[in-house]
Amino acid sequence: MELLSEDSRTLAGILFIALVTVETGGLYMVRIVSGREQVTAFQEKFARAGHAHAGVLLVLALVCQPFVDATELDGAWGWIARHGVAVSALLMPGGFFFSSMGRGRTEPSRLVVLVFAGATLLAVSLLTLGAGLLVA
Repeated sequence: MELLSEDSRTLAGILFIALVTVETGGLYMVRIVSGREQVTAFQEKFARAGHAHAGVLLVLALVCQPFVDATELDGAWGWIARHGVAVSALLMPGGFFFSSMGRGRTEPSRLVVLVFAGATLLAVSLLTLGAGLLVA
């Protein structure tokens, strides 16, 4: 018996590589907190939030993979359980970063909607996976 399905193994490989982008985002955070990057207080808060969400959600997406394999979910529900957290790891940080872009910005642009879209997808994904585990 294999430890992970082919789908889980493939997505996990992509997620591990994607974690390197969080590392480079950490370098940007060092530039902000050391004063080498000029941003507003709002932009610093959103950069911190985006960076934290990216790292946590990518790791959570990795954790989900063997649990999805333990369910009988397939089709759209299987896709949501397997990929939804990973997609939310793009949407939520993207919302924080893109809505705070622009010199001197002190409030989010309309792109902050990506944060809420990611949060909704995250909730649906986790509820789907949890339910799938309970009925497996």
